[in-house]
Amino acid sequence: MNRLPVKALYLHVPFCARKCYYCDFNTYVAKPEVWERFVQALVREIRALGRLYPDTVLETVYAGGGTPSLLSCRQWQQIFEALRGSFHLASDAEISLEANPGTVDCEKLQVLRELGVNRLSIGAQSFNRELLRKLGRSHGPEAIVHSVELARSVGGFSLNLDLMFGIPGQTMEDWRQSLAAAVELGPDHLSAYGLKVEEGTPYSRWYDQGVLDLPSEDLEAKMYTALMEFMDKTGYEQYEISNFARPGARCRHNLVYWNNEPYLAVGPGAHGYVDGVRYVVVRNVPVYMELAWEGSSTVEERHEVSDEEEMEDTMILGLRLLEGVGDDRFAQRHGRSLFDVFSEPVERYLRSGLLVQEGSRVRLAREALWISNEVLQSFLALSIDKV
Repeated sequence: MNRLPVKALYLHVPFCARKCYYCDFNTYVAKPEVWERFVQALVREIRALGRLYPDTVLETVYAGGGTPSLLSCRQWQQIFEALRGSFHLASDAEISLEANPGTVDCEKLQVLRELGVNRLSIGAQSFNRELLRKLGRSHGPEAIVHSVELARSVGGFSLNLDLMFGIPGQTMEDWRQSLAAAVELGPDHLSAYGLKVEEGTPYSRWYDQGVLDLPSEDLEAKMYTALMEFMDKTGYEQYEISNFARPGARCRHNLVYWNNEPYLAVGPGAHGYVDGVRYVVVRNVPVYMELAWEGSSTVEERHEVSDEEEMEDTMILGLRLLEGVGDDRFAQRHGRSLFDVFSEPVERYLRSGLLVQEGSRVRLAREALWISNEVLQSFLALSIDKV
């Protein structure tokens, strides 16, 4: 198996001003003094990781959450001092930070830009005030516009907006209006995700009680089709199932995931993948901080990825990209042809028209994007020809 060099790092900031009703991410509402202790622990974890992976050149860094933009300018200065002291950041590194509308001002954006952040991902979710309230979001539509305007006034950021569809009570007209409002702001990139009801969330409880007014599956599928048509018409390239970009504005960090390449991870609940091992940092924030302060390992789960699993991951993640998976790259990495390893599911879905072959590359057909999970699941272990 051809091991690839590590060139990416994910950094998780778990704090939010409030917990959204649909969210099952590792997020917490905590007082600012807890944020301060967390940052000191995070700095120690970054430095410890740098000692384990010396001379690593990071081409992408992604600060997600949670709401990373809640941290102060001084706290981000400390984090970046640790990052630059522990790793080499490539001169053209993509450095992304997630921000919720209303959590940034000119001073903070200016400091972030000076520190090297050059991509800002704003969690808009919707431009409909009532739907934002149903999601449990703390901002209104005007805060989205204001945050984009602030980022533009500072300059130097590639801007992404996150949107959601399939929200309780959402109509097709609501969805079209949010899409139009988002594109009118001229972001470089747009991510649009269908709502999933996750276990342990208020939405899950309300769904079980029968009081969650979700759009029908048919309406959700029509919303996804409307999304693809609208983004194509307005000059955005769809390059992944849920992601659209202006030319040159694809998210390089997320491409690391979809190309099944290794990446480091820091912060509570963060997932990493390096040296053929997938790992999870301890989720509990107080436990995480204690371990980091002690200099102990913060990893609570490790899974050594077998050759078979790695091939599955390359296919399942790669087929999320509209360009699909090329056999040349697959064979170079895994030493086998994808047409040999996955002969049965590839042939089955080529016959059904849900997969398309172009030369030595296979990709999902456009009509298969909405039902992609059905196709992708067929590449799990039982489908592998182990000859």
